[in-house]
Amino acid sequence: MGMDNQAFIYRMFSKFYNENIDRIETPKSIENREFGFTIFKENVMIRHKGFMRAEDLKEFIRKTVPSNVYYSTAYYIMPEAKMDEKGWLGSDLFFDIDADHMPTECNKIHDTWTCEKCGLTSNGVTPKKCPRCGSESFDEKTWPCEKCLEAAKVETIKLIDMLTGDLGFSISEIKCSFSGHRGYHIQVESEEILKLDSTARKEIVDYVTGTGIDAIFHGLELINYGEARILVGPNLDDFGWRGRAARGTYEFLLKATAEDLKRLGLKSRVINEILANKNEILESWKTSGPWNMVRGLGLNGWRKIIQRGISLQSAKIDTVVTVDIHRLIRLPGTLHGKTGLLKVSFPASEIEAFDPLKEAVAFKGGEAKIYVEEAPKFRLGDEDFGPFKKQTVSLPLSAAIFLLCKDAGEVIDSNV
Repeated sequence: MGMDNQAFIYRMFSKFYNENIDRIETPKSIENREFGFTIFKENVMIRHKGFMRAEDLKEFIRKTVPSNVYYSTAYYIMPEAKMDEKGWLGSDLFFDIDADHMPTECNKIHDTWTCEKCGLTSNGVTPKKCPRCGSESFDEKTWPCEKCLEAAKVETIKLIDMLTGDLGFSISEIKCSFSGHRGYHIQVESEEILKLDSTARKEIVDYVTGTGIDAIFHGLELINYGEARILVGPNLDDFGWRGRAARGTYEFLLKATAEDLKRLGLKSRVINEILANKNEILESWKTSGPWNMVRGLGLNGWRKIIQRGISLQSAKIDTVVTVDIHRLIRLPGTLHGKTGLLKVSFPASEIEAFDPLKEAVAFKGGEAKIYVEEAPKFRLGDEDFGPFKKQTVSLPLSAAIFLLCKDAGEVIDSNV
């Protein structure tokens, strides 16, 4: 990023914090939280900071103008001490849902990665290791688009549904926010979970991701019925994963093509039978379910189909984040250094209608002239911009800052 770009973004962030410092949300028990910041110039992380009062935190942000602001999900006796001397008191339960971890249709188009060692570059989700030289460090360019954000929202809705429906949290204990980039954060502040260690949190992770859930333990079994043996399975309205497994199976069969069924390793005769009787199979759930309707489809075949249904019902979260009881997370009401968008929190009950690309726009008014190297089409607020390639454009400030934060261009001139 050119120095001029950085100086410009710094100036805009500074102006924003001066005018909107009260949009910053102070976490509860601020005096027990650790804070971290990335600073524009050195791009280094300052952490192990503590603040006694909201005013002190806001003053620090106004003075230093960080590119990113984080706080700990954990509560400590001494937040400023070294890690092993902080005195851990407990942590909120935190989930991160990010389009970066989901292979969506669109990221093949607009996301690219380049190996920092050998320069190999390609589209889509970044691999763990470079297929050419085995290096693990990449330069990534990811873009938030409607489809990615919609995919992340669907997963977030599934997660909220599990937290309230299965795990018994009330919707008022669940805090929801848009990360300012491509995902959502869910936080549960509740006495019950405060003291849970990493292992216990791993159990919660396994539950919401459907890890280790097998139809055999959730209602699918062969029972002797007089002389015959019949197959029984879970119902759509069963509780917990039984119902979820059934609903996922229904959802899968509703849309399944021959290709989808073939991928599960089913024989073509069985596949044809399923497709020919699709309507009857879907209807049968109103009575005893479809388990004995398809000739040649027994316990193992159904088990494979239900497994696919389970994966559709599971929530795709970044599992590492939830298990880490010392995690730093972005502070709501602060700007995201890679987009210039806000991290915005909202009641979990409003997730369906929430529009991140509208609610998270921080910079209103003003415009800037920038040279754009390359950028896909994107929306901010009610306007669409791009695609751009090697061209100079005048844009509203929010769109210009977005592209500059993404390192996709150079600032030429602005009226701010």
